[in-house]
Amino acid sequence: MKTAFSLTMVLACGVALAQHAPDQPASYGWSMPVTVPAGAGVARLPLPKEVYLHARTGNLADVRLFDRTGQRLPFAVSTPAAQSNTERSSIAARIFPVKGASTSGGLQNVEVRTSPDGRLLSVNASSAAAHSTLSLQALILDLGQRAGDQRIAALRFTPPPGLGDYSAQVLLEASDDLKHWDAIGTTTLNWLRNSDTQTLANDSIDFAPRALRYARLSWQEGAPVVFAAIAAQAVSQTEQAVPRATIALQAAPGKVAGEWVYATPLAIPADRIALQLPQPNMVLPVTLGVYRQSAYVALRRLSLHQQTRPAQGAYFEPLLSTSFYRISDGGKERVSGELAMPVVQTTQWVLRPQNEQTTLPATAPTLRLGWTPETLVFLASGKGPYQLVFGKADAAQAALPLAQVAPGYSAAELQSLPLASVGLLTARAGVAGAHTAAADQGPPWRLLALWAALLLGVAVLGFFAWRLLSQMKQEQTPP
Repeated sequence: MKTAFSLTMVLACGVALAQHAPDQPASYGWSMPVTVPAGAGVARLPLPKEVYLHARTGNLADVRLFDRTGQRLPFAVSTPAAQSNTERSSIAARIFPVKGASTSGGLQNVEVRTSPDGRLLSVNASSAAAHSTLSLQALILDLGQRAGDQRIAALRFTPPPGLGDYSAQVLLEASDDLKHWDAIGTTTLNWLRNSDTQTLANDSIDFAPRALRYARLSWQEGAPVVFAAIAAQAVSQTEQAVPRATIALQAAPGKVAGEWVYATPLAIPADRIALQLPQPNMVLPVTLGVYRQSAYVALRRLSLHQQTRPAQGAYFEPLLSTSFYRISDGGKERVSGELAMPVVQTTQWVLRPQNEQTTLPATAPTLRLGWTPETLVFLASGKGPYQLVFGKADAAQAALPLAQVAPGYSAAELQSLPLASVGLLTARAGVAGAHTAAADQGPPWRLLALWAALLLGVAVLGFFAWRLLSQMKQEQTPP
């Protein structure tokens, strides 16, 4: 009993020693040097494609960052979000004074001329009001045609020369046709000068960005003036696409006649899929799916797909049915594009014809997968240079919550973090590839520790067996 207990304790210690070994770069199959901009305390690193091709876990649990001394850097995994780039420009408005009798009210009794393209040419008092006492009533502004999605967000006013202290409340209106006007808002414009010729000014009116061709400025309080210049602030927003990654996979004959299979790196979170057909003028209705492992094959699947079970405990699960095509038409080629789908992570894609009438081409088509790479946000601590390592099947998740790596950072601040870069991919010594048995087993010293524990247990067991035999012989020997 004591012998069995001692052996159990020895074996348990050996296994615990092997399992709780310290994390170090040599335990991983692949590495890439990481360069961080000088002075960066927190940096971000979009994961390169090589990580997804050689990682041994589906959730990237085997990704690490180490410094020169082998200390692990704290990092978080972040999904990049779409961004918009805002561009601002200034447009000089063309100013047309509106003069009329004090009771005329706005554009009454004025004549407006425009060119065929909408350009405002003149605003004059009508012949009916020509002999009346005319005074400045409003200003009509022509801001010109806008390009693309450009919008106007503000107007800035320059006072006429020699204007002293000035204050007035103005109403701004907008129009597309110089006939119908919509109020945008009101503001108080003022310029206050002191004895040192310093000026305190409120010289602009801001509003929500909008398409704006013509504007009308009228006075609710204060004396109307013709401003020396009025500049419109134009803004345009351009959506910046999130960086994407793609991979092209070549086919191999499948387990069942009439199908192709595509070996796929496990870590790729594919959300788009496409098929590149080998020849023109081809329409190929196919079903794409994966093999699942199970103790049985559901009768419903057998009745629906009428497929022979290719291996014990495996069944085909269809994920997408569609038609891919490549057609030449009038010197131009029409090609089916990428199809969006829920994220799928698998080690193998399977392509089958949709029906018996569909025959797969003799030359296998190329399967293309697309995905959005994750971004590492990490503390640039320790001693550089740094290295990114991956490729270890039994690695535990090491990523931290983002709040523990970059506490208090806003989304905009995270997007503007210094960008780290990676160098060339390097395989560790003795590692032929990410899927070798050596990589599965981990570093040699862990195996040595386990074997040492097992040998020690055998030795202890032999020692106790020898003692037991000796005692039994002594008891059998007559006195």
